[in-house]
Amino acid sequence: MLLRKPPDRIVAREKRAWSDETAAWKQRRAIEKGYRIRWGYVGIAYLVEALVICTSLAGAWFFAETYADRNDQSFWFMLLAPVVYAAIELCRVPLGILIRVQRDWLIKSLAVIGIVMAAGVTTKSVSQLGEMMFHPRLAEAAKARTVLNEAQADRASLDTRIAQADARVAQYSAESQALEKRASEASAQLAGLPGQRCERLSGTNSRGKRYSYMRCVTDPRTATIAGSLKSAGDERNAVAKNLAEARAARAALDRGASDRRVTEAEVSYRDAVRRSQLHSFTAMVYGVDPIDVTDQQVHAFLRIFVFVPALCAAFASTLLALCAVQLRRTYADEDDLGVVLNQEGMPLLLNQIAESAGQFGDAQRAVREAIASGAAIPLDQRRPQGSAPAAGPARDDDRIERPRS
Repeated sequence: MLLRKPPDRIVAREKRAWSDETAAWKQRRAIEKGYRIRWGYVGIAYLVEALVICTSLAGAWFFAETYADRNDQSFWFMLLAPVVYAAIELCRVPLGILIRVQRDWLIKSLAVIGIVMAAGVTTKSVSQLGEMMFHPRLAEAAKARTVLNEAQADRASLDTRIAQADARVAQYSAESQALEKRASEASAQLAGLPGQRCERLSGTNSRGKRYSYMRCVTDPRTATIAGSLKSAGDERNAVAKNLAEARAARAALDRGASDRRVTEAEVSYRDAVRRSQLHSFTAMVYGVDPIDVTDQQVHAFLRIFVFVPALCAAFASTLLALCAVQLRRTYADEDDLGVVLNQEGMPLLLNQIAESAGQFGDAQRAVREAIASGAAIPLDQRRPQGSAPAAGPARDDDRIERPRS
């Protein structure tokens, strides 16, 4: 005998009945346990944890590659702690669920402590990732700032050497002028002295011989003035030599080249700061030019940009896990409400129960009569076990619901 496929509406009705039975079973189980877990939310929380763990391990790998050689043993030493941190981060979601489903307050407190500890580990890992995000631009700006400081220091040193060279040139020039004046005064004094006086002397010596010779007498100041003039000339020659050397040394000090290096360093530093997002945000907060922000201001703002998002990331999945649990009042909770029934109200309660039972019986009787008269068709058309099928072949037209009167 060829079995005919039931109509689609009957299949849909059976699926709906099965779905209702499954939902009712879940509802009864949730009521018995006292809570219901939204596993979709829990899955999202674990997905967030997986992303945090993967990015933390990748960041630790890149950090180890930056500061250690992969062939060196220290490279693998730097990866041991991040693996342990990743394992600890997996505990936050189960601890969050445990806080909601656990009734013992001691266990709840321990779970809260565990979440705080695990969140601290997550904050450390995520803050390291945040610092690594800003590190390249900050390193570039710091390098440009170092070059600028060196150029400015060189220019300051050059200014000092130029000032010293100018002082030496001025000193030698003043000494040369003083010696020139001294030589001029000595020459004038020497020219103003009287010339030699010569006279002939004659006579007889002790031996009785006659003598006669010319004796010239020079002014005694002439030798002194002549010596002073010679000394001034020698000193003037030495000072002139030193002055020529000082002027040559001063000419070798070029301030233009130093100024160009400082200008180029300032341009490079300004470009590096312009590419640094952290400098821009810090400048907006403090209301200054990005190139004028200090390292203290940048690092103070870096703490906000690193630790605050790290704390948010540490508790986001935990909060989602906490919200994924729906608590329900259990039968035990209902029995523990502490309600005391007054004995005088017992007859009234029994009367209300009897009236409700009577109304429910009348409703059931009306439904059975409507079904027997054909005015309504029951939703559940499954035949009870052991009942014989109706006589005659079943037709699809017989299964069509009649319109209700």
